[in-house]
Amino acid sequence: MTKIWNRLPGILALGLLIVAMFAAGGAFAAPADTVAATAIATETTTPTTAAPAAVVSDSAAEPEAPIVEAVAEPEAEPAPAPTLLAHQAPLELDAAGTAWLGTSTALVLLMTLPGLALFYGGMVRRKNVIATITQSVGVFAVVCLVWFIAGYSIAFGTNGSAELQPYFGGFQMLFLNGVTMETANGLLPGIPEFLFIAFQMTFAIITPALITGAFAERFKYSALLLFTALWSLLVYAPICHWVWGGGFLGAAGVLDFAGGAVVHVNSGVAGLVCALFLGSRKGYGVDTITAHNPVLTMIGASLLLVGWIGFNAGSAGAADGLMAVALLNTILAAAAAALTWKIIEFIEKRKMSLIGMLSGVVAGLVAITPAAGFVDPKGAVIIGLIAGPVCYIASIWIKKLLRYDDSLDAFGIHGAGGLAGALLTGVFATTMINGASEGAHVATQALGLAWTIAYSAGGTFVILLICKFTTGLRVTESQEDEGLDSHLHGEVLDNA
Repeated sequence: MTKIWNRLPGILALGLLIVAMFAAGGAFAAPADTVAATAIATETTTPTTAAPAAVVSDSAAEPEAPIVEAVAEPEAEPAPAPTLLAHQAPLELDAAGTAWLGTSTALVLLMTLPGLALFYGGMVRRKNVIATITQSVGVFAVVCLVWFIAGYSIAFGTNGSAELQPYFGGFQMLFLNGVTMETANGLLPGIPEFLFIAFQMTFAIITPALITGAFAERFKYSALLLFTALWSLLVYAPICHWVWGGGFLGAAGVLDFAGGAVVHVNSGVAGLVCALFLGSRKGYGVDTITAHNPVLTMIGASLLLVGWIGFNAGSAGAADGLMAVALLNTILAAAAAALTWKIIEFIEKRKMSLIGMLSGVVAGLVAITPAAGFVDPKGAVIIGLIAGPVCYIASIWIKKLLRYDDSLDAFGIHGAGGLAGALLTGVFATTMINGASEGAHVATQALGLAWTIAYSAGGTFVILLICKFTTGLRVTESQEDEGLDSHLHGEVLDNA
């Protein structure tokens, strides 16, 4: 009973916050007549034509039939066009593109659950497997609701201010107000906006899920939930807006086809900040810390590879040639990076580990992400060949040199791979693949990366401070010794 009373103020505060957010959402709701107009837009009837007049005979022998004048029925007034928000366009359905983006949405969701969960879960110690997998589930649950409440509005909405719009989308679409079955985002007028929202939500889910690899085996679960909610709103959504939502980086010509800066550099830098802020795991650098089940990691990596096809090829937004080249580039880069990672590992260790080769696959996938729809297959192979050694050096040599504990190489693979891929996009982007490649330049890409790194690092640091003084960040030493599975979740793997 004492615990309940102690937590009552927090429960009441949370309830009041939810009520306030729904009230705020109602304030921005679309007018009722707009919703009604949209609902009846497809039910407008064809105007009724007047009946033809009776034919009059010229024969005098026949009595003249009375002439009956037909009275035309009044034409039905056309339904008013639905009022659109500034970012919206009327839906002009592209059936093939919609089917492909729906498939891609499922594939990208597969990357987090179960892909990333198993990939990370296989690399931690046995006593922390359930806790590591549960982090991905928690991120999924929190981000879905945050994206629905405000994330999409901040990332892709408008605020009516020419000064603020390049930096922030606004709150016009809180709780998805103004989104209907007849609207599309102006970026993809052939795709229903609800599907566009779902597709972008899967990107918002996997980005903070990637960060969890940096602080695996020592982070409190309550802290994870708070961190994820704040980071998704305050860091991910604004950077997404800067690059994809009409913000200043996209306007400056920064090329990021599917998330090199928005997803990978963003999460990798945040992961590095978390690793430095938290400090190393107990026994790191002294005790042997080995992956408990590389087979789980293999399954997870395979799901990531398949899901990444939706991640990159889905970002074409249509079932067309651009989608096809992005798909092929994704596979080629993953294969190339896997081989070069293994070459470096064999030279250094004279062995080729399964986890090493899988890390190379992911490194190639990360590096090709910003370039997938801007480069040809030759460029994709070169990017993959470069990504393997770059990520190996960042994950093995640099981490040892600087002695930070990035548990599962969130920065070593996603941060370093994203940086390499984004810069190389400026080198290999070609207008033969995508007209948007015109004017591509390494300096422009570096500008986007600089903004992303600075904002992600600063925002992550502030959010960690908030979590430290509210939920706390690290588990206790005894909990870390015994394992997070039993202490945080009351579940353990069968010891048999």
